[in-house]
Amino acid sequence: MSVATSRPPATPTYGDVNRDVIATLRTPGPLYFAWMCIVGLLLTCFFLAWSYQIYVGMGAAGKRTPQMWAMYITTFVFWIGIGHAGTLISAVLYLFRARWRTSIYRAAEAMTIFAVMTAGLFPMIHAGRVWFAYFLLPYPNQRYLWPNFKSPLVWDVFAISTYLSISTVFFIVGLIPDIAALRDAATGWRRRIYSMLCLGWEGTDGQWRHYRRAYGLLAAFATPLVLSVHSVVSWDFAMALVPGWHSTLFAPFFVDGAIFSGFAMVLVLVLPMRYFFNLQPYITPRHLDAMAKLILVTGLVLTYFYACELFTSWYSGDHIEKASLFWRLTSTYAWALATMYFCNCISPLILFWAPARTNPVILFGVSVLVLIGMWFERFNIIVPSLGHDFYPYSWGIYVPTVTDSTIIIGSFAWFFLLFLGFIRVLPSLSVVEVKETLPPPMKDVVDGHH
Repeated sequence: MSVATSRPPATPTYGDVNRDVIATLRTPGPLYFAWMCIVGLLLTCFFLAWSYQIYVGMGAAGKRTPQMWAMYITTFVFWIGIGHAGTLISAVLYLFRARWRTSIYRAAEAMTIFAVMTAGLFPMIHAGRVWFAYFLLPYPNQRYLWPNFKSPLVWDVFAISTYLSISTVFFIVGLIPDIAALRDAATGWRRRIYSMLCLGWEGTDGQWRHYRRAYGLLAAFATPLVLSVHSVVSWDFAMALVPGWHSTLFAPFFVDGAIFSGFAMVLVLVLPMRYFFNLQPYITPRHLDAMAKLILVTGLVLTYFYACELFTSWYSGDHIEKASLFWRLTSTYAWALATMYFCNCISPLILFWAPARTNPVILFGVSVLVLIGMWFERFNIIVPSLGHDFYPYSWGIYVPTVTDSTIIIGSFAWFFLLFLGFIRVLPSLSVVEVKETLPPPMKDVVDGHH
């Protein structure tokens, strides 16, 4: 009697993984080029608006006393937050051996690098005279112009440069075995390029041992960045005495919000990629459910922080703090606060319903609402607090202009341009780590012989 064993038909094989991942790098269709045209048009508007602002001055962006910080710093903090989910998925979950991260961490790592590159634009944009932006860097010079190391903005330079450096190295190291797989499947000039990029990878036992050791070490380096970088960004505000800012709550508040918005952006990027590239066997309902649960948990924690913020302002007995809070709740920017509470506190509650956590349409909608809410959270921290501080004669209302609104929208175009380029030149799934989650290859067993 012959006995045949085979794997279930729904389970992809090692060969399927190579074929399906490499298929994402083939010549794109018309829909891809349509999106690239839209992104390119928005990016053109971005550079035109920035050029106009440089020519006319910062007044073109609506920046004037008291709100010299407004939408640019709001979006800067937003993009730094977006980058946090990539480090969390790739480094922290790797150290905890969470196997569901394998199919999504590559896109999350790329998102981290592109988000930090986008955030890095805004200190230069906000500097006005962008050709003097290098003054922020602490280097010896003959003019004896040194940055003020007491300024949180200088801390940002160190935090962001460290974060970008570690994230980029971590990303490149993780790519090496996958680029070798692309090299083996490519021909002509592509094979030569991939041969250079994979750094001579042959998959020997010694190479794998060194690779695993280096990858684990970099993951250990990157893990503290999840907590430290956005804590430093929060100190931009917490170190000031402005009502609504001077709070010890800001560091954990910002870190949780960053992870919350970062996972939402991962879903916004991964869900269309899963649909258009037919990656359902690799990005399964289990992956969607795990990310939805993390969004739900971080959303509940964020709601708790909102309640703490309201309570401490009211209970503090500080009349100026309470007046600033009451003004935010009832006056000019009350609509922005209501938008934030709805998007961040109410909309994720649907994820308590188990079918919603695996429904791509619901997940995509909730993720978009979360991103909108998190942008408004940073807006509500910055603009109303500056517009209603200690002295009534310095109060003022900030009104966005076409210039700064175009630059904000253009920053999203810059981010999506980088990501759309990435998914067409490098594998958006980790070939190696996806294979590690599959059953080992099996041969049919006939009459007890292989």
